[in-house]
Amino acid sequence: MLASDVGKALGQRSLTLAVAESCTGGRLGDAITDVPGSSAYFLGGVISYSDEAKFSLLGVDRSTLESMGAVSEAVASMMADGVRERLGASIGVGVTGIAGPAGATSAKPVGLVCIAVSSSERSVSARSIFAGSRSEVKAQAVLKALEMLAEFLSKG
Repeated sequence: MLASDVGKALGQRSLTLAVAESCTGGRLGDAITDVPGSSAYFLGGVISYSDEAKFSLLGVDRSTLESMGAVSEAVASMMADGVRERLGASIGVGVTGIAGPAGATSAKPVGLVCIAVSSSERSVSARSIFAGSRSEVKAQAVLKALEMLAEFLSKG
């Protein structure tokens, strides 16, 4: 299980994790806490569904929200940084997207998800488009976030 592998890697390095979720609605935190012993490395998460929550709880820049929209790599990165800093974690993950079936535009289709992983030294982000139902998009976003986190940890 990928969440278990991520947990082992975090534990071996004595690192802690916090997550900021929008479109996944807590599913990433749920996957992480399904692993026994996850309290040793998982500090918590914020479900910041609205723009106001992203701003007030995570410190996402209001002008970036207005100019780029909530579903952007820039906002995912700010979410990851914000939750990491506010919860005092070593690593933060930010996930924002359009799970559907509504909310899409021509530039941002249903299934678009932006994910970022950050530490105080570096960060990575990715933009993906997933197919399927709302639930399937959420599940794929969680899997992608865990994959990105595992890769991030493997690179030191």
